[in-house]
Amino acid sequence: MTTTSEKVSQQLTRQVSKRVSQSVFDGSPLRVVLLVDVYDGAQQQFLEAYEQLCNQVAKVPGHISDQLCQSIENPSQWLITSEWESAPPFLAWVNSEEHVQMVQPMHSCIRDTRSLRFHVVREMGRGLAKVDPAERHLQMSPRIGDGVIRHALTFTVKPGSEPEVAKILANYDSPETHVDETTRLVRTSLFMIGNRVVRAIEVRGDLLQALRHVARQPEVRAVEEAINPYLEQERDLSCDESARVFFTRAALPAVHHVSTDELHEGERHALYYPARPGCGMQLAEALARLDEDAAEDPGTPVLRSTVFQRDDAVVRLVDVRPGAGVEAAVPRPGALAPLKSLLDGDTAGMELITDRRSPDA
Repeated sequence: MTTTSEKVSQQLTRQVSKRVSQSVFDGSPLRVVLLVDVYDGAQQQFLEAYEQLCNQVAKVPGHISDQLCQSIENPSQWLITSEWESAPPFLAWVNSEEHVQMVQPMHSCIRDTRSLRFHVVREMGRGLAKVDPAERHLQMSPRIGDGVIRHALTFTVKPGSEPEVAKILANYDSPETHVDETTRLVRTSLFMIGNRVVRAIEVRGDLLQALRHVARQPEVRAVEEAINPYLEQERDLSCDESARVFFTRAALPAVHHVSTDELHEGERHALYYPARPGCGMQLAEALARLDEDAAEDPGTPVLRSTVFQRDDAVVRLVDVRPGAGVEAAVPRPGALAPLKSLLDGDTAGMELITDRRSPDA
């Protein structure tokens, strides 16, 4: 006879074994939480900057509401929450040049920030208790993750400097992978196509802490300084504002990830999909649907696939079965047909510069 604890254990085991699927394309409302630490004495300046920003954000498509809160224990701590119709319009705005310019007045009075993004799964409260989740386009069941946060950075270098940049990026010393008791670097993969560099990062724990940890490491700082002369967008890493703007513009968020039940390692490839102007998010969503469909096939050579997107740059990072080659990462011609109207050129494989894993990953 199976005991209750055994049943729970079996359910947890089955849940863990389900394929991982993380996506911004659920259609669910999005709740964004921004924790802000304001410099002492700058509260009024921050409030005025927020009110100016709030008036601008209210005009952004997909935005529903905003709320600003101040800590009752520490007046320097503020909380901004906003609701959006879904994740794609928020990401399109937060990753835009318009957003970079909008938030500029706030940075002189902010010591630190932390942004958290959540899909609304269930709602309770007056007028909401009896609402059918399907009517609000809420997730019908929770997604199962694997504890890994995926992020990428992309930037361009001056044409003609690609060989020197590739050499610098391939020969750096790996930084310490343990960030703190709960956070560590899992894997860093560097790719290039033409003069574009893509650095994909996998982290267990806190992504922001990991990025800050990496930025402080002497090995990484040496590499960043070495490639500075070759960058198309200039930056000064000794200036916090210059570095912040550069890395804000370089952010290439993961918008979809799917993996099969198999845990063994595969061959890593990256594909670059040039989107037609204004079609980057649509293209990323179409690729996400293809990956979800492919994951249903037990014979698929693809073990894991992550789609990264910002503006019209779309990158798909794919792990395939050993020996399958980059061809296995490319969807079949028939499946690619719906993408043609969204592409502004041919899909191309990216050159792997370096791929490093944590020894205990």
